[in-house]
This record gives sequence, C-alpha cells and structure tokens, in this order.
Amino acid sequence: MPKTLIIADDNIALADSLKQFFLQKEGYEVVGVAQNGVKALELVDEFKPDFLLLDIVMPELDGFGVLSALENKRTLVVMMSQLATDGFVQKAMQYGASYFLAKPFDFEMLPKLFDELSSPKPAERPASQKRNRSLDEKIANLFISVGIPAHIKGYQFLREAIKMTIETPDIINSITKRLYPGIAERYQTSPSKVERAIRHAIEVAWSRGKIENINNIFGIKVYSPNEKPTNGEFIALIADKLLLESA
Repeated sequence: MPKTLIIADDNIALADSLKQFFLQKEGYEVVGVAQNGVKALELVDEFKPDFLLLDIVMPELDGFGVLSALENKRTLVVMMSQLATDGFVQKAMQYGASYFLAKPFDFEMLPKLFDELSSPKPAERPASQKRNRSLDEKIANLFISVGIPAHIKGYQFLREAIKMTIETPDIINSITKRLYPGIAERYQTSPSKVERAIRHAIEVAWSRGKIENINNIFGIKVYSPNEKPTNGEFIALIADKLLLESA
C-alpha cells in the first residue's frame, strides 16, 4: 500500500515538480495539491495522508495556521521554506512539524526522509513519532542557542550525527568509518563533504560569538572563544547532554 502525500505550496511550478517527482517513485501517491492553507486543511481532512509537505508563506492561511488547525495528528508534517531562520525553525517544531526543510532542497532526499520519519513497526508508531519530534525539537533549540543557522548544509548533517550518536553511542568512536559515511549515504553526498559541512557549522557558531550560551547550556565553562572543539567532541558533547536529559 503506497504512502500518501499532500503538497501545499503556492509556488505552482514547485508543487507540480514535486508531484511529478513522486509520480516516478514507487510506494508513494500524491493525493492532493493545495495552493493555499485553507485548501490544504480540507485535503488533509478528506484524505488523512501519511505526509504533508507544507510551505510557510501561503494565501488565506499560512503554514503555521495550518499546523495549529490540524486535527489529524496521524499526518506527519514536513515544513519547507526559504525562511529558514532560527525563529521559523523553532516555531515550526513547537507547532508540531516533524522536520524543517530549507528551500531549495534535493527532491531525492524526500523518500529517505519520509522513511526515517515513519516507524517501521506500526504498533510503536505513536510513541516513536512523539520521541522523534521531541528529540528534533531539543536539537533545534540547542542549535538556536549556540548560533547554528538552519539554512546551512551542516545543520542537517550535524543534526543527523547527533541523532545517530544518541541511537548508537559507540559510533562516535568510528566517526570517519561509520558516522560520516552513514550520513553521506542518507543525503547522497560524500563523507568528506559531510565532515567539512559539520566543521563549517561549528565555525559559524563560534564566529557568532555565542560561546557563553554553550557554556550556560552545559552549566560549566566548556570552551573559550579561542577554543573550537573537533567535530567529534561537539557531537559527543550534545549527544551526552540529551542522553542525560532523557535518562
């Protein structure tokens, strides 16, 4: 049985391109396309799809209005926008989005993302969704605090690295052999590009001068402005904090 999808975006060309893309993908069915938020709600209510690809800026009702009004909690919402600022990402997660995609993005990553967001075990799906949303929101909030912007590629790679480390803690000891290649496979890129993008994301945080926020998060002086952690150190630090919080 194919996974069902609704696309809500007032950019007609983009919405049509997404629809055509999924027509070529086995296992997916686009059951509706909406150019405004009111129509998106009507389609979700009618079809109760597995996924909703939702733009933020739309006529009649914006993406946040749609998220607030959604009654069908079964549908997983992936927000997509060029407005990939920290505030918009945080707001999207708080309103119940499962993921935030900064436009433009590679269509090929969408099926993998949907597979990841879907629980492989239907009986465990509600708990799994709640757990994933909670973790994504915690990571998003941490990134906002330390000054890592959502629109850079390293944001997504770093996010995946932290989640993988939380799921399999010993993977951090094989960062070049397992962690980077694992992320690269998901995003159809190379391990070296993953490493460089994560390094860039950390450097952006340091250049923004939010080191004090990092120290405040961990309750101790972890770093000074002249000290930048390695990728592995930063990933392990955040993963350990989130693991302790969930214990």
